[in-house]
Amino acid sequence: MDRSDLPVGRRVAYWRARRRLSQQVFADRVGKSKSWVDKVERGVRALDKVSTLHEIAAVLRIDPAVLLGRDARPADVTTRAEGVERVRAALSAYETVVGVSGAAHLPRLPPERLAQEVAHAWTTFQHARYPQVVALVPGVLADAQRCHADVPGAGRAPLVEAYRIVAALLVKLGEAELGWLAADRAMAVAAGDPVLVAAAAVQLGQALRASGRARAAMSAALAAAYRIAPPVPDAAGPAELSLCGTLLAQAALAAARDGDEHSTADLLGEAAELAGRVGEGHDHHRTAFGPTAVDLARVAAALDLGDAGGAVGWHERTVRRDAWRWLPAEHRAAHLLDAARAYLAADDPAGAGRAVLDAERTAPAEVRHRPAARELLARLTRDPHAPARIVQLAAALGAA
Repeated sequence: MDRSDLPVGRRVAYWRARRRLSQQVFADRVGKSKSWVDKVERGVRALDKVSTLHEIAAVLRIDPAVLLGRDARPADVTTRAEGVERVRAALSAYETVVGVSGAAHLPRLPPERLAQEVAHAWTTFQHARYPQVVALVPGVLADAQRCHADVPGAGRAPLVEAYRIVAALLVKLGEAELGWLAADRAMAVAAGDPVLVAAAAVQLGQALRASGRARAAMSAALAAAYRIAPPVPDAAGPAELSLCGTLLAQAALAAARDGDEHSTADLLGEAAELAGRVGEGHDHHRTAFGPTAVDLARVAAALDLGDAGGAVGWHERTVRRDAWRWLPAEHRAAHLLDAARAYLAADDPAGAGRAVLDAERTAPAEVRHRPAARELLARLTRDPHAPARIVQLAAALGAA
């Protein structure tokens, strides 16, 4: 509902109803009569004193600017949509593939320079700077495609990584089907190299799960994991173990989404065993895999299996560890949104609100650019005791 053109009185009525306050209770809290409130809400009486506006806003736990109609523009929504279209256009460019590149006059980046460009895009993503990633990926994709066309051997891995970044970004922005396309392209370029296939399969599993294809996600992740699984774990390197363990965790999340509690437990157990061998504080193949990452996966899995209390318990134990702070900001903020969902499912909206605000402090774009976060905020603002900061944030994002 667009409330930008509503008079102030109507906005007061709207927020009073959202806070589940009767006119009499609201009148008592602002020190006015019920008749005064009724006249304000009907527009018969003007709210022309700044001090009164601030008193009303305080009772309603909103920013005074909301009453003045300055919350009408949903922040970042248009920017996000435009960004997705730019990424879609980059995925729709086939000039390099068919050999008639409109950018043929541009010099091809050397593979070493391209690897640095891709690494920068990954780092920006892991810092959850999604608007910057949106601005970067069209150029990164074009450079990677040109390099792969000219030197397929050296350009293969950077192109796979570029597609992985695009897939991860699109899933974040709620564009799972488009993310699936990017992940599928990563798989196609990676074909024949088990390690590159495994890396691409991480994003493929995410995209399939986000698009509601849990069984396909589980199948793809397991196939890639077992293809690179070392016959003797002690002989494998941490990078290989990280990829394998991440895929097992992805398969577990898909099993949980499908309601398969037994497979979820088994797969998380396998992932935890590999995580113990890898240890904490690593980020091989951009997986941030380790014991803490596996236990965060337990939170999302428990939630999907309907065990909200278990999810909250795993969350509260895991975030006390030092290793929690070593994870990329994107990973931590995304988990905090999962934790907020768990708190809501456990009938603890206050805990959910704290988790969302922690997510925003950790990585503001995780809350401001993810549709899943907007849905959470919309649910939280229905609580009459929602913190003022939650209400203000929801209003700023058009989620109230």
